[in-house]
Amino acid sequence: MKRYLFSAALATLLAFAAGVLAQSNPALDARLKKLEEELRCLVCQNQSLADSSAPLAEDLRREVRALADQGKNDAQIKEYLVARYGDFVLYNPPVKAITWLLWFGPFVLLAGGGVIWALVLRRRARRGYDDDDLPPDPRAVDAGVEKARELLDDPRA
Repeated sequence: MKRYLFSAALATLLAFAAGVLAQSNPALDARLKKLEEELRCLVCQNQSLADSSAPLAEDLRREVRALADQGKNDAQIKEYLVARYGDFVLYNPPVKAITWLLWFGPFVLLAGGGVIWALVLRRRARRGYDDDDLPPDPRAVDAGVEKARELLDDPRA
């Protein structure tokens, strides 16, 4: 009888502990949701950690929650993830020497394309129109097409 009562008390205690642990903290949930919006899913690459349903994203969300439960603040959690996965895990990677190409590369390419376009336009304006720039005479094109048809239809070929 004592063993039965002990087992029942232990089961009740475990059920109570599981219920307490299952309750979520709304403030912590809001904090984690905001943090997950700032982190990139490593598999999806264009979705935040909060929006992704990939298995790796679920693992990372559990890892972020475990770090938050350990008492780490948002900056410490980000530092941990950056140390483990690199700056790519952040949606807004910091501007530093290793990420200059990421931040300024598109603008450099755009400026380079503008310079090349301006040089091409300047060269065309200086050169004027050549015979090569003019569209071909439609009669010459039709004559060439007829000649090609004759050669294709020729039974001797």
